[in-house]
Formats: sequence, structure tokens, C-alpha cells
Amino acid sequence: MPVGGLTTGPRNLLRQIREAMAGAAPAQERLDTVVRIIAQSMVAEVCSIYLRRASGDLELFATQGLKPEAVHTTRLRPGEGLVGEVARSAAPISLSDAPSHPSFAYRPETGEDPYHAFLGAPLLRGGRAIGVLVVQNRSERRYDDEEVEDIQTIAMVLAETVASGELLAQEELRDIEVAPHRPERLKGQRFAEGLAYGRVILHEAPVAPENLLAENQQVEEIRLREALVALKANIDSMLEGGQGKLAGASFEVLETYRMFADDRGWNRSLEEAVRTGLTAEAAVDRVRNEHRARFAQARDPYIKERLHDFEDLANRLLRFLAGDKPGERDLPDDAILVARNLGPADLLEYPRHKLRGLLLEEGSAASHAAIVARALQIPCVGRIMGLRDRLSEGDLVIVDGETGEAYLRPRPDMLAAVQSRMLVRSERQAEFAKLRDVPAVTLDGTRVTVLTNAGLAVDLENLDATGAEGIGLFRTEFQFMVSEELPRLTSQTALYKLVLDTAGDRPVTFRTLDIGGDKVLPYLETEREENPALGRRAIRFGLDRPGLLRLQLRALLAAAAGRELRVMFPMIATVDEFRAARELVDVECAWAKRRGRALPALLRVGAMIECPSLLWHLDALLPLTDFVSVGTNDLFQYMFAADRTNPLVSDRYDPLSPPALRALAEIQRKCADTGTPVSVCGELAGRPLEAFALLTLGFTRLSAPAGGVGPVKRMILSADLTAARRSMASLLGSSAGSIRGELESLARKLNVTI
Repeated sequence: MPVGGLTTGPRNLLRQIREAMAGAAPAQERLDTVVRIIAQSMVAEVCSIYLRRASGDLELFATQGLKPEAVHTTRLRPGEGLVGEVARSAAPISLSDAPSHPSFAYRPETGEDPYHAFLGAPLLRGGRAIGVLVVQNRSERRYDDEEVEDIQTIAMVLAETVASGELLAQEELRDIEVAPHRPERLKGQRFAEGLAYGRVILHEAPVAPENLLAENQQVEEIRLREALVALKANIDSMLEGGQGKLAGASFEVLETYRMFADDRGWNRSLEEAVRTGLTAEAAVDRVRNEHRARFAQARDPYIKERLHDFEDLANRLLRFLAGDKPGERDLPDDAILVARNLGPADLLEYPRHKLRGLLLEEGSAASHAAIVARALQIPCVGRIMGLRDRLSEGDLVIVDGETGEAYLRPRPDMLAAVQSRMLVRSERQAEFAKLRDVPAVTLDGTRVTVLTNAGLAVDLENLDATGAEGIGLFRTEFQFMVSEELPRLTSQTALYKLVLDTAGDRPVTFRTLDIGGDKVLPYLETEREENPALGRRAIRFGLDRPGLLRLQLRALLAAAAGRELRVMFPMIATVDEFRAARELVDVECAWAKRRGRALPALLRVGAMIECPSLLWHLDALLPLTDFVSVGTNDLFQYMFAADRTNPLVSDRYDPLSPPALRALAEIQRKCADTGTPVSVCGELAGRPLEAFALLTLGFTRLSAPAGGVGPVKRMILSADLTAARRSMASLLGSSAGSIRGELESLARKLNVTI
């Protein structure tokens, strides 16, 4: 092969491949023509295409130069041979003497003995190798960088062409992991309850094969440069917009993000990809695929996290190139959004009335996207590995937020079964709607207050729709998470006033900023922490940055002028932390008084009980508070030392276990002794069986997600707590790891609807 790579331009090569595909010849004959064209273009004596079977094996699908009888006979296991190594590493391999390499696997049926020079490139799709393209020559020589670039360009074109069905029909792809078409059932985790079916919309829209190669290379280089300039200017404006908002803040995270945008390696890779003849969009997609493949090999979690920075940069860059936003995409009325992961703003940019469900490869039930999905009552299933590569735009898919499963291209009978289940759910929702204005009173006369959780303006619609008696937990951090800069005092005040106006006479409890841990704001200073769940988050962050907390308290006081204001501080671990936080409230009240500002008619300040340390200091804390709320999500993850966002350990304990319930019983007893109002605002309060357990422990104030209000109220109306509490007392002494089964039996025995 002569130095200089392709003897003809990439566009001419693609044209030749298209002409070969357009013929009426059988699929194998057309594929043979393709490898012959590539061999001629690259002046190679051998050109071979291997595709990955569903088993993971790489099968020789076509060759020019090796023995024809090896086609569909030679198979290599993952990692076997040089071809397997290219697929495993998802990176090109160039060798001057392939047979001497330790990974070389001799297959006599191929007849590749005379060939020494080897150049293999992965066919990447979604960061995963779906096949390998190989060229070989007899002479011992190493292919230069330009030739490696050439074969990567061809491999990218082939990957998209094969996956699109243009090279091989779906029938020929029956067992090939590029564009699955058979029904599949994938198990994930339930992030947001519900059922939905519809057509797949990929959050990362694929680059169509016809838009891969540039008509004019110079034009594409200019487009890429202009988009990069716009991207960096956008990040700079975020930096400038954040300066002066916080005393002493250095905005290290955003500056790091800006540093990634300036990364020479990233920029150079984009420029080189365009110079090979790709469009600017295809260049971004190719570099993103290469980053995914490389970062997937890393073991350090911090290094893997950096992939998300580059992913977001690539997505932003593609938006600048396209000149649009996801919300402007033409979506079907039954869209199911599919993504690797999403930020909270990403999901909100899509038209809510067209979005039926959400499927994610990554994330957790506590992730931003999952929380927003629950708030919008959009069924969501996450942690589905390999999802993105098993779907094509427009595929029919079912999101089962009840079982935590996804059904890809479902059979008609499966679709009919889901439609039947959805009808039952609809009838159940109609039943809940009838209970909207019915007071939540148990059969033995216990009055229960059922509130809802919120965090977005769209959540306010749920107040009237569900019949909730108020908002027991308003997560104020959502406004900060969906913004690209620190919300100003005026915008914070406007949101809090809107919430209070909408609630009217119904109570609203505002939780101050709970950021840190997994909730990182790009415009605020932060540092890498080895264990962020136990690090500087929530009230710790607020006390370390009193300017930020005081700004929020000032907005809350202004919004509630002349009305009741309920404020609570999250993640209080010591009594001193609560004292310090309450002092900031007093400081802001004094500030408003000096300026003649109106104050709330009634101010109540409370604490969230989420840290186990408070269980042994309630006698000191409760007299200082006006109310407390139990955040069971965090309380239990700290009690059991199991990160609730980590799927490897999040299921190691059951909230309905004697230790967890006894801790809750102790909190309720101490609050009753001191006359301190107490509520439960964790996920437990929104599930009928768990809420039944809370009632038997004496809790009568529950704040549930919007979707849980109806089911919990129905349970309350069917319960006799006098009988249930007698049985619960004996269950708390159990030595079992969980008493879920016993509670279910008790509910059935007492005819409690769960």
C-alpha cells in the first residue's frame, strides 16, 4: 500500500459502495463487491469484514484475498486473535508483522499465512464494536497515521451503513448485533412507576449514512470551527454569569468543563476527522464513539465520569451545528425517549404532551432525570445495559415501570397484554380521582394528612388533580439544577411566590438547597470527594457558603410576606448545625425588618431527620424545632451503609425491616412526647404497604409523590389501625431481615387495600 492512504476520495468510495448495494445481486455478492472496492481503494491485497454475532463471536462475513471457503466458517471468540483484540479494545491496531504478535490466531482455512502487514479498525456504533474491518499486505511495513485515519473513516461509514440496513437486509442481519429486529425483553430498574408504549426517539440522534461524508471539506472545517467557537462562548457566558454571585467561589467545575472544551486532543481529533472527508456532525459522532470506547476500558470511576463531560460537550456541539434544541424536534405523539443518561434540563426540553415514557442505560432511581420523570408522571426504567445499541429510531417499545422492564419490538400479544394492563390502571386512576375530595380517615376514625412532594412548577398541577392537602416537601434545588447559572434573587422569589399562590390555604414546606453528593451544579465551586454521599452536601454546603443559603432564605421570606412560611433544613447531623442554620434565618429576618420589608405572618422552621446521629439526640433537637420531617431515603442508606444510588448495594436491605421500623417508631414516640409535629416525606410514604406500616407506628402526616397520593388514600380509607397496631408491636421484635411478608399477610387479614 503506498503512503497517502486512499487512491480515491472517501466520497468516491462511498459512491462506489452505494452503487454496489443498489444492484439486484444477492446480499453476499453485494458484500463481496464492497470488500473488493475497499481493497482496491486502499491498495490492499486483503480486505475482510467481520461482524459480531449475538453470541459475541466475530464471524468472517466477506473477504477479498483470503480463501472464499473461510467466509461464514471462521469465527473468533471475543478477544481471540488480532481481530478479536481490535473488537475488545474498540481501537485500531497496526502491525508490520502480524504473525509474530502474541495475539495472532492462526486459522488454516483462511490462507492468510503470506500476509504480514495488518491494519484493523473497529466498526463502532454507540461506542461498542459491532464488527471489524481489516486490510492486509504481504510486505512487512507499518501503516502510517494517515492510512489509519482512512480505514477508521471507512469503518465508520460501514458501521452506519450496515446498521441502517442499507448493506444487508434485516433478514441477513437476523443474528447480527447491529440492528436487532426481533422482540426482546430487557431487565432494568424501576425509576418511575407506570406503563407506556410508543415509538423510540433517540436522545442522541444518529448521523444518517447519506450525511456522513462532506460535499465540501473546507465548508465542513469552517462549520466545525464556528460551532466550537460558539460552544466555548456559551460556556464563557455561563462562567461570567456566575461571577460575583458567591463570595470566594472559583467555579472550578465550570472552569474544568471549559478546560475540556479547550482540550487539544479533543479538538485535534475533531479537526482530523473532518479532514478525512467527514461532515462536521459525523466527525463529532466519530470522536464521541472513540471516547466512549476508550473510557469504557477505564477502571477508575472518576475517569469514567469524565466521559459524561465529553458526552455533554459533544451533544452541545451537535446542537450548535444543527442550530436547534431537542424541544424543537418533530416528535410523534407517542414518543418514548431513549438515552444513556439525561440531565434534568434535557428531559424538560422535550414537549411533555408527546412524551410517553423514558428508558435509560445508566442513572439511578435517585438521579435527576428519574426524579423529574416521577414529577411529570412519566414511566421510566433505567440501568438497561446495551439498550441504545439494540434500538433504532421509530422502533416500537414498551416501558414497564411496574416491573422495571423494557420490551423492544414487542409481539402483538405482548402489546395487547400491556394495553389491557394500562386499561386497568386507567380504571384505577378514575377510582382514585373519585377519592380526591374525600378526607383521609381510617375506619377507626384516625385522621391522616396526605400531602405531595414537588420541586418543579409543573408539579403544582398535581395539587388539585390528586386532592393532596398541601406540599409536604418542595425540593428547591430543582430550580438550580435545571438552570445554567445561579438563579437570581428575583427568579427564586418568583418561583416560591408561585408555589404559595397556587397552594392557597394549603401548607407548603420548603426544603432549602440539598445539593452536593450526586447533585452537582456546574456553576458552583466543588471539589472531588472520595465519598460524596458522606461529604459536603445539603446543609453542610449551605453553612460553608452562607451567602448562597442567605440568598435563598431572603427569597423565601420575600415570597411569603404576610403568609405562613415553613422552611426546613436537610441532612442535619448535629444540633449545632440546626442552631447555625436557624441563626441565618434570624439574620435575614433582621435584615428585612431594617429595610421595612414585610415578613411572613407565621414562620415555622424545621429539620429533616436523615442522619442516624439524631436518633440519639432528639431530646436536644426537638425543643429547638417547630416541626420535623423524616427523610427515609437518606436515613436508611446511612443506617445500612448502602448507597441507594448504587445498584450493586441498593437492594441489600428492606425498609420494612425491624431495625428501620424501630428507628421510625422511636422518632415518632419522641415527637409525640414533646408535642413536635412530624411527617414522613421519603419514598415510603407513597407506597401503600409501606404507608400502612407508617400508620401503625403512629405517623399521621405523609407526603407522597403525586402518583402515590391516590393509592395511599385508598389504603387509609380501608384500614383499621387499632387492630393493626397491636400486631405491629409484636412484629418489631422479629429477628428477621424483613417483615414485608408478615405485613402483607396482616393487611390481607384486616382487608386493607394495598
